[in-house]
Amino acid sequence: MQSIHFIVFLPLLAAVAGGLGNRMLGNTAVKVLTTGALFIACALSWPIFIGFLGGSAEEHVAPVLHWVRSGALTFDWALRVDALTAVMLVVVTTVSALVHLYSWGYMEEDPDQPRFFAYLSLFTFAMLMLVTADNLVQMFFGWEGVGLASYLLIGFWFRKPSANAAAIKAFVVNRVGDLGFMLGIFGTFLVFGTVSIPEILHAAPGMANSTIGFLGQRFDTMTVLCVLLFIGAMGKSAQLGLHTWLPDAMEGPTPVSALIHAATMVTAGVFMVCRLSPMFQTSPTALGFVTFIGAATCFFAATVGTTQWDIKRVIAYSTCSQLGYMFFAAGVGAYGAAMFHLFTHAFFKALLFLGAGSVIHAMHHEQDMRHYGNLRKRIPITFWVMTAGTLAITGVGIEGLFGFAGFYSKDAILEAAWASGAPLGGFAFWAGIVAALLTSFYSWRLIFLTFFGKERWAGSEHIRHAAHGDHHEHSDAEDGHAHDAGHGQGTAGYHPHESPWPMLLPILLLAVGAVFAGFVFHGYFVGAEEGGAFWKGSIFFDEHLMHAMHGVPEAVKLAPTIVMLTGLFIAWYAYLRNPRFPAQFAEQFGLVYKFLYNKWYFDELYNFLFVRPAFWLGRQFWKIGDIGIIDRFGPNGAAWVVARGATYARKVQSGYLYSYALVMLLGLVGAISWAIAGFGAG
Repeated sequence: MQSIHFIVFLPLLAAVAGGLGNRMLGNTAVKVLTTGALFIACALSWPIFIGFLGGSAEEHVAPVLHWVRSGALTFDWALRVDALTAVMLVVVTTVSALVHLYSWGYMEEDPDQPRFFAYLSLFTFAMLMLVTADNLVQMFFGWEGVGLASYLLIGFWFRKPSANAAAIKAFVVNRVGDLGFMLGIFGTFLVFGTVSIPEILHAAPGMANSTIGFLGQRFDTMTVLCVLLFIGAMGKSAQLGLHTWLPDAMEGPTPVSALIHAATMVTAGVFMVCRLSPMFQTSPTALGFVTFIGAATCFFAATVGTTQWDIKRVIAYSTCSQLGYMFFAAGVGAYGAAMFHLFTHAFFKALLFLGAGSVIHAMHHEQDMRHYGNLRKRIPITFWVMTAGTLAITGVGIEGLFGFAGFYSKDAILEAAWASGAPLGGFAFWAGIVAALLTSFYSWRLIFLTFFGKERWAGSEHIRHAAHGDHHEHSDAEDGHAHDAGHGQGTAGYHPHESPWPMLLPILLLAVGAVFAGFVFHGYFVGAEEGGAFWKGSIFFDEHLMHAMHGVPEAVKLAPTIVMLTGLFIAWYAYLRNPRFPAQFAEQFGLVYKFLYNKWYFDELYNFLFVRPAFWLGRQFWKIGDIGIIDRFGPNGAAWVVARGATYARKVQSGYLYSYALVMLLGLVGAISWAIAGFGAG
């Protein structure tokens, strides 16, 4: 188990060496160093995970150093390894290693490759710190570390204004969630007198039904703590209300989208809720809140995904929706199902993002699906792996025979919601069913628009640049980096090409996970008997719920498959059989379409309520407070007094001897008068 030190700290060493060595080491050396470190970490993580699957591994805490000794606040820096950590280790290191390799091809022509790979490794270290945390402060360290790395990676192309804006937006929105997380940590320490996670979880049941003062009122103690902690998860995992940063984060390079916003960072909130599941189990109110937010996010994001044209934004809203599934699974007590979907989602969503990157690479960084079409003949490997990812996310499978990854994990969540008997379980189930229909629609819509139909490249400015052999570097203003262009007239001279093998190999490996991960591992995650043996108390595992979810009515089991086929049929009809149908629908239901296309106007609402008032207040402080008062009566006022005094002093300096003698005489008279007056008074 001491290999955990290498798993966690190898990415940090690679990030430091790559970041400080940078151009001195060169692009190739930094790529080899960082990618090699991640593949070693990945190779060390899988045996730990397999050990827990086989029952041979036991929970272990590996000390690093004594950290804080301050009064009652005492904790060490230690790395906790249990079944929950093992799942996250393979998710983080596998996806990160493959993204590092993929970036060899995708970022090949970028001039700042060492910085990019150093940021990727720094992010991985922070995420590993988060998932191995033995106390809440250490978890918060990793929590903020991934936030920093996310800011750096989203804004990697810092000369691109939209990337800078997206990075700032992600940073600010996450700070709102982190305020709740910090308050939750402070409150937890106040109540339990410790930040040690095992000690807190052991003592949590004893605090049920107690109350605490908060905002001038008395509330249930565990409800307050769990809701505050969950607010942190809402920010990090882009749940409804704090979700607005996630789609804009697509301004970063596509490998960043796959690493941070598909498989790892955004799942930190789900991991935190599952890690603290014994706490959440003490508060039905907090669980209901988690269920409602998760189900609402699941439905909301799926509706928006049906109207987007940017290929990466469609997948981004899909991520948001799938995270909603994970949270409402946790809310109804099915933490094993939540972690199972997190596990399978890592494979198929990273696959879809990296596959989209391969499409964007082939189309000279065109991201609008309206300018794609018929690419299956041009980039067949990308087509087949993205089809595998789509089969996984839409949950294609046959009960008792075989299914793709999402068939097992998403169906398990829906069955758990139905069987849980939780107050909001029914609401979550139906929200999940509708979201499953919409997921099938927009996922197959993406496949049909991209790989089928007629070639629609003529309207793309990016393709016109490529066809005319336009080699100008337009990364900072438009796309991030330029690729080799074809030659010819119009778009006839441009031929989409398959990505290089450093990009294809990772998506082929991820496709294996998207196809088989659910079939191979579902018994360990959600099996009534195997699940308890696998998790070994690392999460709250309700065996009765697991039995109940496997015994739900046949109609409940068939519902996800029925809505999946319905969504597939609608997408086929709308984008292959009758391509005029989407425009007719949008015209017929213009208000609904506009509402969904504009993302329920959350950005506009927040701009009106928060952004514009904040900027107005800032301008008032600047113009009235800073310029009108501080500068006027401070440095500018002092400078004015000195300048005016110098003007009068200059007039006194006449240069005539009699003038100076007169001044001296007046001064002498004044001094004598003051002395006489003072003597007389004494």
